[in-house]
Amino acid sequence: MPSKRALSFNPGAFLKRIGRHRASREYRNKQLIFSQGDAADAMFYIETGNVKLTVLSKGGKKAVIAIFRQGDCFGEGCLARTSRRMSTATAVHSTTIARVEKAIIVRIIHEDPVFARLFIAHLLSRVARIEEDFLDQIFNSSEKRLARTLLTLANFGAKSKLDPAILKVSQGTLAEMIGTTRSRVSFFMNRFRKMGLIEYNGSLRVHRALLTFLLRK
Repeated sequence: MPSKRALSFNPGAFLKRIGRHRASREYRNKQLIFSQGDAADAMFYIETGNVKLTVLSKGGKKAVIAIFRQGDCFGEGCLARTSRRMSTATAVHSTTIARVEKAIIVRIIHEDPVFARLFIAHLLSRVARIEEDFLDQIFNSSEKRLARTLLTLANFGAKSKLDPAILKVSQGTLAEMIGTTRSRVSFFMNRFRKMGLIEYNGSLRVHRALLTFLLRK
């Protein structure tokens, strides 16, 4: 009888399966991983750090469409018929990324049913994240979007440890991520600091209390 367990993505199992096929590389803050229009020939796995995905319209307008964190995969569009990247991926701060060639991923999917289920779980989790981000942009204020972005970059979740997370990200980058101005980000950051939710003096420390603040808003 087939299992009725829900599909769930396990980053550790994914990394173990691609094993020796991956090539890891370190990226600096704001360094490009791939650009919109590049040939799509590989997938990526974030070992440490964060990555933002942006799109640029023909009119020159740029928008952040996703933020990825440690344990996330991206670039799966290489498996579709389209051979070009539809967006640009950039490291948000110091980031280590594993690259796996398209041909390797395709072969493993065909040869390993367990990995295929794992990959389907990854795609389902990606759809859920996209829906969350879309609703966040429609219904939430700039302040709430900033809080959610900081928590995402800090990799805080329901079971996160209590220690604050240290981030290296500029206010300009945060403004771009949430779709507002740098001055508005500065206003909210000062407010968060006065409330004891963050420490912002050269480096940025995000406290778990910010998660409580977001959930109560």
